[in-house]
Amino acid sequence: MNTIAPLPQETVSPRTAVITGSDSGIGRAIAAAFAGGGLNLGITYNRDEQGAKNTAAEARQLGAETTVRHLNLAELPEAADVIDELANELGGIDVLVNCSGTGSAEAMIDMDYDTWRNVVDIDLDGAFLCSQKAARQMISAGHGGRIINITSVHEHAPRVGAAPYCAAKAGLGALTKVMALELAQHDITVNSVAPGEISTPMTGQDNEDPREEPRPGIPAGRPGHAHEVAAVVAFLATPAAAYVTGASYVVDGGMTLMGPQASSALADEGWRKI
Repeated sequence: MNTIAPLPQETVSPRTAVITGSDSGIGRAIAAAFAGGGLNLGITYNRDEQGAKNTAAEARQLGAETTVRHLNLAELPEAADVIDELANELGGIDVLVNCSGTGSAEAMIDMDYDTWRNVVDIDLDGAFLCSQKAARQMISAGHGGRIINITSVHEHAPRVGAAPYCAAKAGLGALTKVMALELAQHDITVNSVAPGEISTPMTGQDNEDPREEPRPGIPAGRPGHAHEVAAVVAFLATPAAAYVTGASYVVDGGMTLMGPQASSALADEGWRKI
């Protein structure tokens, strides 16, 4: 009887990861997932230094070595040098997760250029520069790597009042695909994970149980949990995902499937308001 050959194993499993924006929310959940999987971590924050220290403490309890650095992606291009600093301290970088992000809530027609530029700098330009730094480190080390971009459902679908955020996340989704093509020859995979509404401080739901937050417009009936996003990210960092590149994993409880269904159910034009 013929059998399927076993899954080829990478010669070097990931040992180190840098997660930008890991002081809270999805980034912190990813740090915990990686630490539980045996990776040592570079943790970055912009404003919440104590949150980053809390993430590091949780990761150390799970057995990881950690390094914490301040990273303000509004200060480009110099800010991305933190990636090289963390790689040097950790002894390399096998996985980069671009999780830092910001947004806005304002009509495009009323928005000033500085607001637009700040969101695009952090959500797109910063991810580009951090990925460039990490890819160069990975290529120099010679044993491949993983770059995982945290985008959003707005990588794929728009939202009123979020012009720069949607543009940046869609751009990061396209950048993910270009990097996947260019870096595959170096055994570096590049993928995006696109969350929907997740119970995190960014959505105004700090420490809330998503199961207690009804969302009739989402097929799953609730927001997501940060650890549900982290589980997908963790998979993409494993040897089992070595043949996955250029993909976008939507983690949204079915939200983006609701376009035609939701539009036919709307009774007024409230959706036009920010």
